[in-house]
Amino acid sequence: MATTLADVLDSRTRPGELYRRREDGALRCHACALRCLIREGRRGVCRVRFNDGGTLKVPWNYVVALQCDPTEKKPLFHVLPGSGALTFGMLGCDLHCDYCQNWLTSQALRDEQAGIRPVDVTADGIVKLAQRHGARLVVSSYNEPLITTEWAVEIFKQARADGFLTAFVSNGNGTPEVVDYLQPWLDVFKIDLKTMSDRNYRRLGGVLAHVLDTIRLVYERGFWVEIVTLVVPGFNDSDAELRETAGFIASVSPDIPWHVTAFRRDYKMRDTADTSPQDLKRAAEIGRHAGLNFVYAGNLPGMVDGLENTYCPDCNRLLIERIGPFVRRDELSGNGGACPGCGRELPGIWSSARDEPRPLSPFRSSCG
Repeated sequence: MATTLADVLDSRTRPGELYRRREDGALRCHACALRCLIREGRRGVCRVRFNDGGTLKVPWNYVVALQCDPTEKKPLFHVLPGSGALTFGMLGCDLHCDYCQNWLTSQALRDEQAGIRPVDVTADGIVKLAQRHGARLVVSSYNEPLITTEWAVEIFKQARADGFLTAFVSNGNGTPEVVDYLQPWLDVFKIDLKTMSDRNYRRLGGVLAHVLDTIRLVYERGFWVEIVTLVVPGFNDSDAELRETAGFIASVSPDIPWHVTAFRRDYKMRDTADTSPQDLKRAAEIGRHAGLNFVYAGNLPGMVDGLENTYCPDCNRLLIERIGPFVRRDELSGNGGACPGCGRELPGIWSSARDEPRPLSPFRSSCG
């Protein structure tokens, strides 16, 4: 009998911790806001967390993607500009977005066309690879990291001990329990705020209020937070919805960076128009009018009139110049995150050493 992908993944699991056992043997999972009730022999909506004899088994000791990226590619623009981020990904997601840009990993257990197989690896191996590449961050991304939180924490414990920052690139469909579990080991949350329409969120498999609650919670808990909205024509790109999105972020903090990024035809949305540079510039202008201090446009390098750059909100001095994910000029690193023109301190995580990390040209990689 042929071995299925689920069989392969089930052999790479261990008992998890983010759940509560009921008297009838069913398990209530707390890894994401769906809070699946998983009965014996059944799986959660993510399909990678399952009930095995009254124990929740969770993914462990594998990756399907492992590479060193520019930190700006996550995108994170206020975290160690010009640094490298050793990024690992697994399989599965609690949502099912028709426009997913990472569907080969996120939808692997729902879509036979994905078909990516895991590669065995240890937490120690991942951290050693980050050291060899000279990375400054270790990041869980490519699929939804909330559903593989226990494995990420195993890696992050060692990464933090060895001096790395740690980050989640997440859909933000979290719970207070998972945030509590992550807090000792996680520094940075990049969260996708996909739409301000609850109806549209339910089409994707989630609930808007859960994501908004998670954004508020992780900000209040002191994680560094950056928000991304993939601007999808006809889905979330109206002026009214973009104003609502920006207004919500500003209500949490006007200093949270908001990235508006370009959709490209992919997965099950191949008939939708690509996002234009004009769409992103319009969204960014709405964000500025809503009171956000840092609005960035992404995925269209060199086409968005400087919206990839960081400027001082007080004196408008150009502080970090970017082309796509590459840093060409950086006046914040080594200056404590303070504008050298007027002295305003910009929020973020900045290098204290003037020569580390070194700003990048657009023609070389951020990792060795």
